[in-house]
Amino acid sequence: MAAANDRRSRGMGLSLNLPSRQSPRPPPVPQPLPLPPPSLDESRYSRGSNNPGSNPGSNPGGNLGGNPVSRGLSGGVYHGHHGGAQLPQNRDVVLADLEKIGVLGAGSGGKVYKVRHRWTGKEYALKIIQEKHELAVRRQIMREMDILRSSKSQHLVECYGVFDRGGEISFVLEYMDGGTLADVLKYHKKIGERYLAEVTKQVLLGLLYLHKHKIVHRDIKPSNLLLNRKQEVKIADFGVSTVLANTLAQCNSFVGTCAYMSPERFDPDGNGGEYGYAADIWSLGLTLLECAIGRFPCLKPGEKPDWPTLMYAICWGEPPSPPADASPEFQNFIINCLQKNSNSRPSAEMLLNHPFVRRYEGQPGVISELLQGLVL
Repeated sequence: MAAANDRRSRGMGLSLNLPSRQSPRPPPVPQPLPLPPPSLDESRYSRGSNNPGSNPGSNPGGNLGGNPVSRGLSGGVYHGHHGGAQLPQNRDVVLADLEKIGVLGAGSGGKVYKVRHRWTGKEYALKIIQEKHELAVRRQIMREMDILRSSKSQHLVECYGVFDRGGEISFVLEYMDGGTLADVLKYHKKIGERYLAEVTKQVLLGLLYLHKHKIVHRDIKPSNLLLNRKQEVKIADFGVSTVLANTLAQCNSFVGTCAYMSPERFDPDGNGGEYGYAADIWSLGLTLLECAIGRFPCLKPGEKPDWPTLMYAICWGEPPSPPADASPEFQNFIINCLQKNSNSRPSAEMLLNHPFVRRYEGQPGVISELLQGLVL
């Protein structure tokens, strides 16, 4: 209404104070986020160590401008261990060196672009959160993304830089050419157990790394599990969607995130107000079951996934059951993951030795086969 009155005021001949042509207002300068130095050390990661416990404390083709925020792992952003062109050591990826190729996806108040480094030709994914959030939220997002920047696991998507441009936050991420598990599911409609076993193994290795470093991901779902044609499956997003979701007034605007929440996360008051590593196990089980049956398992076909319906189904309904024609190993795996009582769910380390995961070990090329014919 104020804007409309202002437009009417201009039409009535009222004068406005305009900035001088000789001194235009400069554009906002990208400000680096003060990330702490890398802290997670892969050398401390051991598959055989003890269980950590259950509770832890749009312009495609255009160029981008910005200042480097943080250095990559081992003192440089990229050191060639993923193949492709190599950036000089101690050189950061800066936004001004990236050009947009196209859009990879959208959601959580922003978009993800495929970008190319103009000097090396290396491709990255650029995630831009376009909504302007208050400083406290941006700081929380920064803390979450620092997990990516400082982690040293081949099962986590790498982060090469974080930028704040007047409240618009940008992340330069590792580009995964196979897209997300959600893309794969949309293409195949259903995913067979042989493929799911390999996906499961790699996701569990990523979760094991996080849990050993006392980190709960909080947002495991098909769109946060990325694949590439080098046979890799990696975890992405580290709670950014959850942080954003908690700042929104309308719950229905983030049903994609809350749909995969465990009962103790969906209804904390009814579950002691706490959740731990087991919340990620529930989300993984729900994700795998969705891939196996081709639809979200907690709701009936055609049922509207609004907040009350989801809450009732997840908190008070019976856990969804695996299909009757699934193998006994897969059925048992899903049943274990989808225990309503979080203390009854196995840890990531225990599930790595589950018969479903071990049954299909040693089959090369499974991920490439799964991605065959998929065009993003």
